[in-house]
Amino acid sequence: QLQLVESGGGLVQPGGSLRLSCTASGSTLDYYAIGWFRQAPGKEREGVSCISSSGGDTNYTDSVKGRFTISRDSAKNTVYLQMNRLKPEDTAVYYCAAIYYSGSYHYTTLRVYEYDYWGQGTQVTVSS
Repeated sequence: QLQLVESGGGLVQPGGSLRLSCTASGSTLDYYAIGWFRQAPGKEREGVSCISSSGGDTNYTDSVKGRFTISRDSAKNTVYLQMNRLKPEDTAVYYCAAIYYSGSYHYTTLRVYEYDYWGQGTQVTVSS
């Protein structure tokens, strides 16, 4: 059974950077597209970024384009979200999630309902 664990969250000042990690156990992440999502108090969970199972395709929500970078390291069975130039509105619990390969190595999606496996989340707080 695939299990996902996020780490790397914390408190950072506006303009600062954090790198989140999503490490899997139970299965290799090579067979999964991986998404990063975030949820602020009182708000719906939203898709932030996704990387295809091949690693060759990525998607970002408009608000983070140019600031966040998603990547994966097959050897470490880990997906990363590098977050730069952080803003207070980036404050949220960040979750990683996985979709098993279903016919395309290039598939990406930011739709919450499409994801089957979820981590427990890690808190990111951007504040001065």
